[in-house]
Amino acid sequence: MSVTLERQVEWEGRYQAGRTGWDRGGVSPALRHWRASGALSPSRILVPGCGRGHEVVALARDGFRVTALDIAPSAVGHLRDALEAQGLEAELVEADVLHWAPAAPFAAIYEQTSLCALLLADWPAYARCLGEWLEPGGRLFALFMQTCAAGGPPFHCDVDEMRRLFPPKGWRWLDPEPLQVPHPTGLHELGFVLQRR
Repeated sequence: MSVTLERQVEWEGRYQAGRTGWDRGGVSPALRHWRASGALSPSRILVPGCGRGHEVVALARDGFRVTALDIAPSAVGHLRDALEAQGLEAELVEADVLHWAPAAPFAAIYEQTSLCALLLADWPAYARCLGEWLEPGGRLFALFMQTCAAGGPPFHCDVDEMRRLFPPKGWRWLDPEPLQVPHPTGLHELGFVLQRR
């Protein structure tokens, strides 16, 4: 069995079993904050690891041209139904984030639950993908999960490690302080906006 198929079986199994603790059941406060502040305005945007796609629906409603990517068929199917029910459109892609490439780069990427779900050994490859998927000057809206514990998923995204993963040579960190985002699981996320050089 290929690594991609193994990952698909694992994540589809979680959806089928209802083990989706990362799903807030609604739009993240971080997305609302970035929209209200003007940091994120309608553009061509990617949501990798979109899950059931609460943010995808909100972005599509706000006039973004959204591409939503997930490896689990159940997640993509649920999102398709949610978009159709509201008369909204987005490009839906069922694929492994580590083995996918867009036809053209994006102006923005909303990264919420994909990085923390990947094995740590896959983080450098995924960070390279994020850089390649963004156009120069494009922005990465990233939520880094803070578990302060070993193991996962979700895996702890230490901010110092994130700064090494997204170094100054390729990225500008635009926020002097992170956005503090509580999570329904009792954990929290730190939100940052990074700009690709």
